[in-house]
Amino acid sequence: MDEGKSDLALPLSDLEDYGRRLRSVKKRMNHTKKLFDSYKDDIGDSSVNDALSDFESNWEDGREDITQQLDALADMSDAVVREFTKLENELTKQVNEKMRVEDKREKK
Repeated sequence: MDEGKSDLALPLSDLEDYGRRLRSVKKRMNHTKKLFDSYKDDIGDSSVNDALSDFESNWEDGREDITQQLDALADMSDAVVREFTKLENELTKQVNEKMRVEDKREKK
């Protein structure tokens, strides 16, 4: 093992971003009907609009399960960030307290 190199490296900022991105995917996924409806007049062809409507209807069937899984992954990501930040703060506090104790002993 290399000296001075951490045994554990966790990209907390990446995990924070991951949770936000998952929630963004969920939001966009849940707005497909509105998106399709916004292009209805531009498309014009009723068969395309019917196909989009069918897709939306079928998509709605599986969306709830996907939504729940996205929420769970985002929540887990948030929990990891929260707990590791808490642990890092506690360890930093302990190290700082230990350093102060050592400094006081040296001054005697």
